[in-house]
Amino acid sequence: MLRRGRELGVDRRGTFLAVLLGTTIVTTFLLLLTSGHPRVPDRLADFAIVVTSPDAANRADAFAEPVPWSASEAQSLAERLRSVPGVEAVAVDHRFYAQPVLDGRPVTDSTTGHAWLGEGPPGPGEVIVDRSLGVPVGATITLLTAAGPHTWRVSGHTDWRGVYFSRPDAERLGPGVRAIGVSGPASAAAVQTVVGSAGTVSTGDARGVAEPRADARTRWIGMQVLTATTALAGFACVFLIATTSAYAVDQRRREIGLLRAIGATPRQVRSMLQRSALLLGLRAAPVGVLLGALAALFLARFLVGAGLEPRGYAVRWQPWVLAVACAAGPLISLAGTALAARRAARTSPIEALRVARVEPRAMSRGRWISGLTMSAAATGAGIAAAGADDLRDVGTYALFGAMALVAATVLLAPAVVPALIRVLLGPWPGVTAVLARESARTAVRRTSSTAAPVLFTVAFAVFVTGTAQTSTAAWETRRANTISAETVLVPDGTPGLPDSASASAPLDTTVYVERSPVAVSGAESVAAGTALVSAEAAGRYGRSVTLTFADGERETVRVAGTAPSGPLATDLVLSRDTVRRHDPSALAPGAYPVPPGPVPVGARAASPGEIARQADAEDDRLVRLFTMLLLAVSAGTGALAVANTLLMTARRRGPDHRVLWLAGASRGQVLRAVALETTLVVAIGSLLGGGAGLLAIAGSARSLSAQIGAHVPVSVSWPAVAASVACCLVLGLAAALWRPAAARQWRS
Repeated sequence: MLRRGRELGVDRRGTFLAVLLGTTIVTTFLLLLTSGHPRVPDRLADFAIVVTSPDAANRADAFAEPVPWSASEAQSLAERLRSVPGVEAVAVDHRFYAQPVLDGRPVTDSTTGHAWLGEGPPGPGEVIVDRSLGVPVGATITLLTAAGPHTWRVSGHTDWRGVYFSRPDAERLGPGVRAIGVSGPASAAAVQTVVGSAGTVSTGDARGVAEPRADARTRWIGMQVLTATTALAGFACVFLIATTSAYAVDQRRREIGLLRAIGATPRQVRSMLQRSALLLGLRAAPVGVLLGALAALFLARFLVGAGLEPRGYAVRWQPWVLAVACAAGPLISLAGTALAARRAARTSPIEALRVARVEPRAMSRGRWISGLTMSAAATGAGIAAAGADDLRDVGTYALFGAMALVAATVLLAPAVVPALIRVLLGPWPGVTAVLARESARTAVRRTSSTAAPVLFTVAFAVFVTGTAQTSTAAWETRRANTISAETVLVPDGTPGLPDSASASAPLDTTVYVERSPVAVSGAESVAAGTALVSAEAAGRYGRSVTLTFADGERETVRVAGTAPSGPLATDLVLSRDTVRRHDPSALAPGAYPVPPGPVPVGARAASPGEIARQADAEDDRLVRLFTMLLLAVSAGTGALAVANTLLMTARRRGPDHRVLWLAGASRGQVLRAVALETTLVVAIGSLLGGGAGLLAIAGSARSLSAQIGAHVPVSVSWPAVAASVACCLVLGLAAALWRPAAARQWRS
């Protein structure tokens, strides 16, 4: 009875650890996911109401700036707002390009200038700067603007990012207006009445609509990463808790037989098992929530530092998130136990108490139905991924297809495990191989259950690294098909080239055609008042088109022809003077060919191939971070589940090892048999998981091939996969051998 109590304690500890780990993971990523909200810009945080210009008519994930007001429109609106009862002050916000230069290098994380909206404004030729730049008050600082580098005097410090100018200087550098701050106890409804359809009135957290589009894009990227990671974390939680709970119930068949022998009904057995699972979950879940909250704080700082979330991102403590995470562990544990408890309760006392405990048939009817259903779901997701046009849809379908495929493989594994055992250990001679082979073969369900965490780990190692490398190969193929050999002057640490780098380089800006943003270049070869249209956009415009520029002014230009193709092509090409007049902050994406003379600050010479690689470098870095997060969740969870499951198995198999010892087997022979069987389990899980992972990324590769018009092979980071397998093997051997190596019979 004491031994049975110890075995029961091991099973409970294993289930407790599974619920603890699963709840920790879900809490961490749910908190991070729900914390991603737009943040009110610091310069507008003191205004109770923020009025923003009309939104651009585009998809939210295009991150186009709102359609700006002209300086006269903004001034007229500000005057009307001052007449609203309760309004104490109105401040017009100007935003434009201004980048500090320290020690001859541009400061890469500070590229925006603003009008100072606070008290004590700087005078003409003066600026207020972020104190972290280390420039003392009274000193001068070099700032890059669209016209080139100029020297300004520092008149004050702030803790906010950016550089802050006097109102006259800000109006000159950025005449267009996209936000107006309103302070005082005025009614938002009264303000909206004055604004009408000319803008949007926001209060409270809704003022985050004024956040920079660059921050919105960063936050959106982070949300895509966290959404996928949270989905994988949820699947890992369900997988880990449910499989561990079901396995723990299956290991208690002898105990259930005793209860049935003394008169317990199937209903009483089910009730006992479910109550035990629920109590264990209720004990483990609060600890998991606490650990998950601490992990979320650490990961939030990591996400900001890695560029996956904008500055100011922080964990938001929402009670419903903690409640959901706390409830998830016990409920999943209860659900995982319920199916196994129903099957175990139907076991007759004689069958459960037989000395030779031969497992019932490995594949039940319900398991076949569930496995085939998951296979059908995986097939459907793969077909959808292969036919999707949007890369976001490809990723979503591929991830859910991988989850369904892993679940199907786990459910159907007992059907193929006997064949894999024969293939892997059949040719091996010797008593040790026979012991390991027959032990695994006579307990197919146990072998499949212990291989399931390995399968999960390896499948997602193949899928995650394969998806990243396959997509990278696709974009490299597309770059190779579009690169020419000329040299181009490109930005170096700046968002573009100022006029001082090349006074004739085409300028990039955005204009609005009926509120739809359109990318525009300004070239010297185009006459004022005319526009050239790219071949791709030729059908969208008539003989003339009315444009709203960055300064809010409108102008109608005549379409004079089709723009020649080139490495810096856009939808519309206008006169360079027209673009510079309407957008004093417009920058050149590059100078082609390279102008004579020394390379100015903030620029460098590069080939078009280097331009393409530089453009994709940030995306590649984010992909690597995304891959690391997914691997940490999948491989980390799977590896710990391997150790947990094999520890539970090793404690239950103590009597089997004692029988071998009493039959004459030496300690070394028993340990070698255990090690070989554990290696067999890891090999089976690795083969099944590797196959599932490869199938999961096949649809993604096909979709990418269709999008770029070239064959994209499936590519996998085999070193990362091998490391995952090795980690599972080391942890599995340590867990499986620890109990037999320390068994009492060796000391008797």
